[in-house]
Amino acid sequence: MMLTDVHEKLRQRIEVLAAQPTETLDLRAAREAFEELLDGLNRGTIRAATPTEDGRWITHAWVKQGILLGFRIGQLVDYSTERFPFFDKDTYPLKPLTLADRVRIVPGGSSIRTGAYLAPGVVCMPPMYVNVGAYVDEGTMIDSHALVGSCAQIGKRVHLSAAAQIGGVLEPVGARPVIIEDDVFVGGGCGIYEGCLVRKGAVLAPGVILTGSTKLYDLVHERILAPAPGEPLEVPPYAVVVPGARAVRSAFGEAHGLSLYTPVIVKYRDARTNAATALEESLR
Repeated sequence: MMLTDVHEKLRQRIEVLAAQPTETLDLRAAREAFEELLDGLNRGTIRAATPTEDGRWITHAWVKQGILLGFRIGQLVDYSTERFPFFDKDTYPLKPLTLADRVRIVPGGSSIRTGAYLAPGVVCMPPMYVNVGAYVDEGTMIDSHALVGSCAQIGKRVHLSAAAQIGGVLEPVGARPVIIEDDVFVGGGCGIYEGCLVRKGAVLAPGVILTGSTKLYDLVHERILAPAPGEPLEVPPYAVVVPGARAVRSAFGEAHGLSLYTPVIVKYRDARTNAATALEESLR
């Protein structure tokens, strides 16, 4: 994301305000800057992380600084209705959505916090939750009991299956959020945390857990994919990842037949995989 002059000035304002102690913080200026940030997040013109033309992702720490500023200046208020108790900071109500946004939200207990962007064609099955700073691109399905954490970046035509957990991050502000690129299939009960990057077209079978320090074993190319120093785990494009196990190589481990969980790439996406993971357009 190339910062416009307006966004560059907003970044400078937020960085100055975020550095001020709460006791001396200019609350009016903080509110104005935060509301400007929130508007950009809601419209998708400001993002916590953005891709470059060469496939790298850049984290924008000032965006998370602004989100944290909103928590600092917010006051606890009562948003409750007759049958729905709801108490939160006044800076973080539910996201304002209308029919014109073309986001399909099936009734049944879902929530989308303000400051999250959902593109046209996104489908939300109940109950699911999208937190502040998240970006969900066109045609993505967020299935029941799925979580899209704060500042997570989700690409186009992604399927987040039931109970998938996409971890969020606000602190440290420089940490990269979880990133799921276009056309990824995330199976039921998967957990993706700590800034992992899942590249375009990858398939995660149900139950796969990925963290920033996870090692990924590639049976196809007979290699071990480990995070580079200071970088989270990266899943290659079109990799098909399943839950696996590796033996504990100690006397105690061998004596008791112990093994540790590990994710394994068993193949790369093919026509059969595409058919098994295709999103049914009629459901939209």
